[in-house]
Amino acid sequence: MVSLIVGILLIGFSVVACAPSLLDWGLDVIDFLKGGLPVFCAFVGLIAIFIGFADIKDKKEAKREESDTPNK
Repeated sequence: MVSLIVGILLIGFSVVACAPSLLDWGLDVIDFLKGGLPVFCAFVGLIAIFIGFADIKDKKEAKREESDTPNK
């Protein structure tokens, strides 16, 4: 319940901060996203590559275990 309230408050603050009539941080937020988005994409890409390698390794290991166990 607390996390729901905190989440709603944070989203409300972000809307107020980007509104042109109040804090007018909209252009700063866009600049931040322009600078941070390529770095974020690089990290997500690296994580996806690591997950892909781990998935391939797990599939090979599962096939090896399946072929090693005798059928009854």
